[in-house]
Amino acid sequence: MVGRRDSLAECDPDRSTGRTEAFPYPASMGTRGIPGHGAPGVGPRSRPGSRPAGVITRGTTNQNRLRRVDRWLTGVHGRLLRGAADPLVVDVGYGASPVTTVELLRRLRTVRADIRVIGFEIDPERVAAAAPHAGPRLSFARGGFEVPLPAGEAATAIRAFNVLRQYDEDAVPAAWARMCARLAPDGVLVEGTCDELGRRAVWLGIGADARPRTVTFAARLAGLERPSDLAERLPKALIHRNVPGERVHAFLTAFDRAWDLHAPLAAFGARQRWIACARTLARDWPVRDGLSRWRQGELSLAWDAVAPPAVGRVGR
Repeated sequence: MVGRRDSLAECDPDRSTGRTEAFPYPASMGTRGIPGHGAPGVGPRSRPGSRPAGVITRGTTNQNRLRRVDRWLTGVHGRLLRGAADPLVVDVGYGASPVTTVELLRRLRTVRADIRVIGFEIDPERVAAAAPHAGPRLSFARGGFEVPLPAGEAATAIRAFNVLRQYDEDAVPAAWARMCARLAPDGVLVEGTCDELGRRAVWLGIGADARPRTVTFAARLAGLERPSDLAERLPKALIHRNVPGERVHAFLTAFDRAWDLHAPLAAFGARQRWIACARTLARDWPVRDGLSRWRQGELSLAWDAVAPPAVGRVGR
């Protein structure tokens, strides 16, 4: 994910006055395109006659909706972003407004000032609407799961949020494979789902081989009744698996059990209760993060622990 941490107000406006940085992006960014990436404000184009892979989503989005996954990306994968020779991050399916892509660049620049971001959308009208918000290191283009980067370019990271829930479960691995084919060898695809305000989210960290490594559960802890409430935000690969006999159901059941066990800590705040739950779960489950992430309302688990057999498992 860091050289400088986002402010609490930015990462979770619910804990502040609710004010966030105004959109659109500051005028000082200008409206120039990235060199070699097409006309001003327009990024790389799909090949003539080619059709973007995927279907147009509803496009619903909000300011700060993806703050939790962005915070995780800059924190957990900060070393990856800092170590890349020419870091490039792709946002697949940014929606009817480019606000979350603009915010992504702002957060990533706390790690690398020279990082570039390209947002892809299938709907050409959305691409045209986003063009005025482009800048020297931010561009928008028509594209889908094929991620039509210029020849020879590979993404350091790809964010694909709230784009796969409308697909059949058996279409997910192919979508992962197409996106991961455009990653650098050590790159990461972050694919997941969140609610409309970004208060609850679950996402997968997927390697360049299109095999998931981790699943992360994240929430605004104030107002969270039970960890299993996050089940409604499970990614497509897991959303239909939250039934008895499936691994993800067993994990969420254990999470609720730990939550109940540590109910007395609620007097000291939901954060302390969450941290205690994480420590309890780590005794029996392959928890992949620690206190610094738990304090943010996150918990990451090795994918193998919840992977459905049809999706496959990966050794570590």
